[in-house]
Amino acid sequence: MGETIPVAVPRKGRPLESVFDRLARRLDVASLADDVISTLRHEKAVTKGTLEAETDDVYHRLATYSNVDDPTEPEYTLVRDDRAGKPRRIVFDSVNVPIAGIPGVPDGTVLQLVGREEPFRALRTHEFALAFDSADLILEEVVDLRPEPLDQIADLNARIDPSETDVRVVTGLGDTVYHTLMATPETVPSSTSLDRDFLEEYTGPLCIVPRYERLVQAVLGTRALDGVTFEYPPTNVEEEAAIAETGLGVYLTVTGSTAREHGLVLGDRLFPSETVLMENTVERSSVVDGVRSLLATPEVETALALE
Repeated sequence: MGETIPVAVPRKGRPLESVFDRLARRLDVASLADDVISTLRHEKAVTKGTLEAETDDVYHRLATYSNVDDPTEPEYTLVRDDRAGKPRRIVFDSVNVPIAGIPGVPDGTVLQLVGREEPFRALRTHEFALAFDSADLILEEVVDLRPEPLDQIADLNARIDPSETDVRVVTGLGDTVYHTLMATPETVPSSTSLDRDFLEEYTGPLCIVPRYERLVQAVLGTRALDGVTFEYPPTNVEEEAAIAETGLGVYLTVTGSTAREHGLVLGDRLFPSETVLMENTVERSSVVDGVRSLLATPEVETALALE
């Protein structure tokens, strides 16, 4: 008889979609992944007001989506969204995926995905052996701040103080967007590259999102921030608009189109904001290691038994 291995995952958004995309590639669960992703995208659109639901009764929709009698079918729950009015939003709660044919994993083992608001913190407190979450949270909480910059996920573990946490990064999922340096043309002369070398010589304000302050210190290095003062976007002002007002800033971007609409020049991609698989090294076991390999290895030959 196999074990149930719980894995903490985000409740919504790009990181959760990336987890299900990976499972769909590793295992024969494409229909499950499509179901969860499409349901949550639909509910996000309803919450944002860009789509009208068939019924305004969120509890009715929740009951329709969730199958509490079959743990191999997804279950959802409600949270308060941070949009105006704090509407209730349907998010992912849990699903069980029985697996078989994995080296080192007994047949009958169940991979249990459990939604958490903060998977990384649940992993830190030893509630789980494995979790998926944004690499950003690791930089925001536990990496050492050093004069030298941190520019790739592969170097994260070397910056984690072992006295702070037993969590380590296993691999990234490749759903990459970047914390990018951006500025107005007036701030950066046309003959100058907008990069880390520019920041070494720069003194003045740098616009960032408040929660990214420690992250920015880590990815730029404390040496480059000598003479730099952080400024934050005013309430209800877009981050790119605030950076345009300040002249220089760091923010997440995929294509950079919004930044360009505000007249900003894109510079160095400082650090990838990517969903990562993490482990709590104290909670490892042979079965956990087998599941870890399944989730981390680029290609896995496997047989999946969905009951």
